[in-house]
Amino acid sequence: MNIFRTKSIEQSIADADEPGRKLKRSLSTWDLMIMGVAVAVGAGIFSVGAKAAANFAGPAVTISFVVAAVTCALAIMCYAEFATAIPVAGSAYVFTYATMGEVLAWIIGWNLILELFTAAAVIAKYWGIYLSKVFGLMGVDLPPALSIGGVDLYWGAFLIVAIFTVLLVLGTKLSARVGNIFTLIKIGVVLFVIVVGFTYVKFSNYTPFVPASQPTAGSGVEDVMKQSFFGFLTGAVPAQYGTLGIFAGAALVFFAFIGFDVVATSAEEVKNPQKTLPRGIFGGLALVTILYILVSLALTGMVSYTTLAAEKAPTLTTAFEAVGNNDAAKVIAFGSLVGLTTVIMVLLMGLARVVLAMSRDGLLPRALSKTSEKRATPARLQIICGAAVALVAGLTAVDLLEEMINIGTLSAFVMVSLGILVLRKKRPDLKPAFRVPFGKVLPWVSAILCLYLMTNLAVQTWIFFGIWLVVGMAIYFAYGQRHSRLNEKFAEARAAVNTPGGEPKGDADEDTFTKV
Repeated sequence: MNIFRTKSIEQSIADADEPGRKLKRSLSTWDLMIMGVAVAVGAGIFSVGAKAAANFAGPAVTISFVVAAVTCALAIMCYAEFATAIPVAGSAYVFTYATMGEVLAWIIGWNLILELFTAAAVIAKYWGIYLSKVFGLMGVDLPPALSIGGVDLYWGAFLIVAIFTVLLVLGTKLSARVGNIFTLIKIGVVLFVIVVGFTYVKFSNYTPFVPASQPTAGSGVEDVMKQSFFGFLTGAVPAQYGTLGIFAGAALVFFAFIGFDVVATSAEEVKNPQKTLPRGIFGGLALVTILYILVSLALTGMVSYTTLAAEKAPTLTTAFEAVGNNDAAKVIAFGSLVGLTTVIMVLLMGLARVVLAMSRDGLLPRALSKTSEKRATPARLQIICGAAVALVAGLTAVDLLEEMINIGTLSAFVMVSLGILVLRKKRPDLKPAFRVPFGKVLPWVSAILCLYLMTNLAVQTWIFFGIWLVVGMAIYFAYGQRHSRLNEKFAEARAAVNTPGGEPKGDADEDTFTKV
């Protein structure tokens, strides 16, 4: 049993053209750029930034965004090099399978499912809550949840997931066009926030820019569970703010950058991916980084971070209400709703593409990878993913697992960054359209930064992550390892070379399949 067997790049590309399991190339550079902005400009800019300023970094949350953006940019460079070399669906899962072996590919695929599924469910739930707030601002009482048999049903999550599941089944290009319209609207709202917000800025609110570190208000086991894993390992007293608070804030706002690895999952549906993917990804990243920095400066300049910290769940709306501009708060509430809408769409698409790639390889049931003959979309799989997300978002307290999104993303970023080094060593003949500059330096820096940000997530997040990995490994050894298509090919190769009275050549034949 060779759990570190790798799948060749040529085989990955060939599998993407398998009849009945292939996707249609229909996305342009503009579509990709807007897709990245669509998934990034959402919960990250409307709520997570305020939370990071209030509880971790204060006005220095701007630096937190810069740290997160630089980390994301380094990792996305590695994604771009991989995606131009292996332009198929599956993103980090496919890249890891080609470089580090099946078991690690399974772990990364499993973590991507964690990231995309949890993110889609959390944001779908928030969408329903924001919908109720928007109606409330118009004087209409619309409860976000209905109590049925003692169970709270967040009906908004079912509604929005159902709408975008149908759109994605009808076609990637159609859903992209709808997403483009919503994205342009929310960019307009963000520009409104920046322009109006800066009219209320008081430079005294930027002082102190990096608040002094102070012990957290809580105590006991609960406080330790919410402490950063890095602080726990170093024996530090649970605290907030200070220099470590900037990095804890960066680990939290990294949620605002998860969209760009999702964009890489669409590689198989992109026209001319060698040129389109790098342009679309980096264009979107540059735009949202500028928007994030300007919004964070406006936010922390309008009100003191202590005002935000006094709120249980601070958002951009909190700041505008604090300065007495309730009309702007209404616009932001509407923008938040629109912003979350497109995020859900892109996450649902990315989730289905990762599962499709894993099922093509037999690590998940092969039936899931079938695509529609008419529209070339994974219709059956998209419906299954949508139903699962809607049920979890509508019926559970999934928002408690918010940080799981970040740890799943960062773990994938670490493997992709290291995978580039392996790819270059094993396949020096490859000439991808984009290469990460400065040789081995930037991939190593990317991996280290991502790993460090992972350690700044809460202790309880690491515990949940450990449980998720244990469940994933149990599924792999119970099903995936035995049904893997590579495993079947290896078995066929061994049977072919065995002759009566002869010795099986076993692993020697596996080399013909494991060549990267």
